[in-house]
Amino acid sequence: MINLRIYNFIKILKNVERIIFQNMFGGPPKELALAYVNDKRTPEHVKKLSIRDIIGDGILLAVPKFRRTVEKRWKRKYGSPEYVWKMLVPKNNIKVCSECGHHHESGRLCGNCYKKVEMETNEIKEKIQEKLAKTPIDKDVIVLYEGENLPDQPNEFWKGKRIIEMKKERPQWFSRNLLQKSTQQPSTSTDVKPTDLA
Repeated sequence: MINLRIYNFIKILKNVERIIFQNMFGGPPKELALAYVNDKRTPEHVKKLSIRDIIGDGILLAVPKFRRTVEKRWKRKYGSPEYVWKMLVPKNNIKVCSECGHHHESGRLCGNCYKKVEMETNEIKEKIQEKLAKTPIDKDVIVLYEGENLPDQPNEFWKGKRIIEMKKERPQWFSRNLLQKSTQQPSTSTDVKPTDLA
């Protein structure tokens, strides 16, 4: 008897709940329904989503929010006297160029001497662009200065090679054959140096 009353009470509550949801919300909530058919059609207007709508107030990690100040940048670079002081160390590997007299670091080319090499190579590049225009340089290019003749080579050597003529004399420092130039003669001795060990 008690079970029947509880069953009827639960049934009445379910009916009241169904009536309230139908009148107020147009049906039961979708989260609770396994199979739900809504009679009211939703408008087909779809709102476009932006990144702000998707992320909201989310946090983007690994992105700096503020620019580092000059003081902090200098502290990272030079240190600070209170903590770590990164002193500016003077260079002891400065040499004087034997050709022009300008200073440069040892193990590096002299900047002043290299300027003339750079100017010469730029002139050669301009001549190549004038003669070959925009065609790709897929073949060897031979540069001839004023007063120079083509070296004596067989005809097979000259096949496909392009010749560029410069209207000035070759500079003294610019060797004609840079790849095969040697500063000293090849040695004929078979001694291994150093010989007088032990």
